[in-house]
Amino acid sequence: MLANRLSNRFKHVAKWARRQGITCFRLYERDIPDYPMIVDWYDGDVVAWFYHRTKDDTLEREVAYRKHAEAEILQGLAIPRERLFVKFRARQRDDEGNRDQYERFDTRGYVKVVDEFGLKFEVNLSDYLDTGLFLDHRFTRKMVRERSDGAAVLNLFSYTGAFTVHARAGGAAATTTVDMSRTYLAWAERNLALNGFRLDAAHQLVHADCLQFLDAGPEGTRRYDVIVCDPPTFSNSKRMRADSFAIDRDWPWLLGALRAFLAPGGVIYFSTNSRALKWDDAQVPADLYARDISSQTLPEDFRNEKIHRCWRIEERRDRAAV
Repeated sequence: MLANRLSNRFKHVAKWARRQGITCFRLYERDIPDYPMIVDWYDGDVVAWFYHRTKDDTLEREVAYRKHAEAEILQGLAIPRERLFVKFRARQRDDEGNRDQYERFDTRGYVKVVDEFGLKFEVNLSDYLDTGLFLDHRFTRKMVRERSDGAAVLNLFSYTGAFTVHARAGGAAATTTVDMSRTYLAWAERNLALNGFRLDAAHQLVHADCLQFLDAGPEGTRRYDVIVCDPPTFSNSKRMRADSFAIDRDWPWLLGALRAFLAPGGVIYFSTNSRALKWDDAQVPADLYARDISSQTLPEDFRNEKIHRCWRIEERRDRAAV
């Protein structure tokens, strides 16, 4: 059943992806109850994230299921075993009980370059829970690209800098890319270089905790025409008003902090993976207008309509143009 589903799905999605200039896409996300997993295609390689089926499964049954599911994936997509990378999507936590999805857990270093709308990105299929490119935000990145001509762009919680690459491709006059991981900033620099972009006085990578960066406020009169903010659901980052950050609780503070960085006529693209966040327009800064654009940012290869939520936020005086 799984093999047939993957084979049929690949035939459909691959045609669509070729027309889009995309070489990595989602094939399967828990479509069949007996196979709770995610399967993504990366230009001839496959990454499969397994979820636990039931709490009652014994180790023996779990191992047997995974071997069977792997065989179905190999058969359905006609790939050899060395092209399949299996990971487990159980919540990973550090010693304090906090999830750390970016922690390195392998050292094989299976790295390749994939294409997205004419741009190139490095992905690591073996060493981390995630690959370095969040496929569900490819259309959001395209929106940023189309809005970036001549703009100053701020990319917060930047991960491997994919939004920055799109901004540079769209003609951004200046970019500031902020992340607290030197590993991912170095990765972002490689992604920029893959597309012929270099760092200079106008285009900078900033090693900083984004919450502390926002708390400090903008430097002098520096403001940004485009701000991208896709924060984690939870963080233990130290900042002035609390010793932890939870998007469900702190999103109004976050929007207020972003407002100080926004140039007149600018736009904020704000996204979250949290399904529990209760949006309230009354908590948006009074001079801003937020429009839910989630349906516009959901790619065709994603059937899970709740994979993320995204808002485009602008000054109220520009509401007529939204």
